[in-house]
Amino acid sequence: MSKHRSRRQSKPVFNEVTGYLNDDAGAEVFRLVNERVRLGILSALAVNASMSFAELKQTLGVTDGNLSVHARKLEEALFVRCEKSFKDRRPLTEYALTNKGREAFERYLGHMEALIEVMRKST
Repeated sequence: MSKHRSRRQSKPVFNEVTGYLNDDAGAEVFRLVNERVRLGILSALAVNASMSFAELKQTLGVTDGNLSVHARKLEEALFVRCEKSFKDRRPLTEYALTNKGREAFERYLGHMEALIEVMRKST
């Protein structure tokens, strides 16, 4: 018997994995999260109550412009909250994960975990 799955056998496995993201909202989550910098921002904020722009920049190793563009996309989707203030007369921009952002991130992770599980079973 061949190690390769037939097309007929692959479809149900694919459906198991896509079940996490198979609606319009899921497609939007995948589109927004499945990008290196945005995934990094959500990951960092998932384990920290909040992070400053400088902390995120250093953690992710990206430029100001790159971080700004990706953070804005997540802010527009209401996945992160941005608060601007001053500290010692210097501007301070802080980001935090919203409930919607946490739910989206968990949904994305569920999809990735299902994909990993299927891949491990198939080898």
